[in-house]
Amino acid sequence: MAVVVMQQASAETPAAVSGALDAAGLTVRRVLVGPGTAAPLDLGDAEGLILLDAPDPADTTAAALVWAALAARVPVLALGAGAELLTGSAARAAATDALGGSPEATPAAATDALFAGSEPPPHTFRLGGSAWGVRPTGGPTGAQDAAPGEGCEQLLCRFAELVAARAERTVTRAFFTRRADAWEDRFAHQAPAYAAAVTRMRLRPGTTAMDLGCGTGRAMPALRELVGPRGRVIGVDVTPAMLLAAARHGRTGHGHLLTADCTRLPVPRGCVHGIFSAGLLDHLPDPRTALAEWARVAARDCVLLLFHPSGRAERAARHGRPLDPADLLAEHNLRPALTATGWHLDEYEDASGHFLARATLAGPTRGTRP
Repeated sequence: MAVVVMQQASAETPAAVSGALDAAGLTVRRVLVGPGTAAPLDLGDAEGLILLDAPDPADTTAAALVWAALAARVPVLALGAGAELLTGSAARAAATDALGGSPEATPAAATDALFAGSEPPPHTFRLGGSAWGVRPTGGPTGAQDAAPGEGCEQLLCRFAELVAARAERTVTRAFFTRRADAWEDRFAHQAPAYAAAVTRMRLRPGTTAMDLGCGTGRAMPALRELVGPRGRVIGVDVTPAMLLAAARHGRTGHGHLLTADCTRLPVPRGCVHGIFSAGLLDHLPDPRTALAEWARVAARDCVLLLFHPSGRAERAARHGRPLDPADLLAEHNLRPALTATGWHLDEYEDASGHFLARATLAGPTRGTRP
C-alpha cells in the first residue's frame, strides 16, 4: 500500500510523514513539484495523498492529480501550502462540474472520521468525507507553522491509520472512477441479459428493490418495470463517479442512487423485498459480512439474485486460468455461505452464457448491526 506525497523537488520527505506511514504499513511515493517537474495525471495504486507544497499556479497537472483523488474519494491530507492547492483544486473542479459538484471547505469537528472524538488541531478544515487540510497559522514562519513535525505528528498517524483502514474501498473507487465514463458504452450489449435476469426475481408490484454494486444502473430500468410505479428502486454503489455516470444515462428516472458501502447499508432493517447484485459478492474482502448485512435489510419475503452475464468457466478461460475450487460462487461454497447468513439457495445456474443464483430469506434476519 502506498501514499503519494507531493512536495518540492528540493525537499526531503519529513521524518514525521515517513514514520507515520511506515507505522501503518504504508510506503511513500513522492510526486515532485517545482521548476522542471510535473505531477503525474494518474494516482495509480495509491491509497492516500499528502500535499506538503503547492506548485506554480500555472501547473495544472498537480491540480489534476488532486481532482482525481477527490473524485475517487482517495483520502487526502494537505498541510501548510498544500492546503491552498487542495482548496484551489476543489474550487476549480466545482466551477467546471468536474466532480459533479464539489463540497465546500468546512471547519473540522471531533465527529470527523479522522479525529474519532478528539479535538482537531487549530485551522483544520474538511472537504467532503475524505479530504482534510491544515491552513498556515499566519505566524512569522508562515506555512511552516503547519508543516510536519510542528505539532502534526498525531494528525499524520491518525491519517495513516485511516488510509490503511480504507485501503480496500479506496482501491475499488479509484479503479472504477477511471472507467466510469466509458462503462455504459462498453457493456451496453449486456442490457438484455440483465433484464432477463431481473425477471427471475419475480417481485410483486409496489415492493422495494435494491441493486447493490449498481455501477451505471443497468439493472434499474428492469427493476422499475418489475415493481411498477408504486414500487421503489434503489441503486447502491461505493464509487460516486459510477453513480454520476448512471445519472447522466437517465437512471434517476428509474429510482434513487445512493453512495454507500454494501457491507454497511444506511437502510432500516427488513425494508427491502428484492436484492439484485451482479459481479460483486466474490470481489468483496468479507463476503459473509455482506450477505449478513443484506439479510438485515431484507423483508421476510426478500429475494436475493446474484448474477453475472458470463459463466464461471467462461470468465476463468478469459483470464487464462482454470476454475478455482475455492471460488465463492461454486455451488459447494456458495450454498453454505448463504445458509450461514440467513439465506436459502433456491436456484443455481452456472451456464456457458451466464451465472445466476436465486436465494430467499430462510428465517429471522441475522444482521451485522442492531
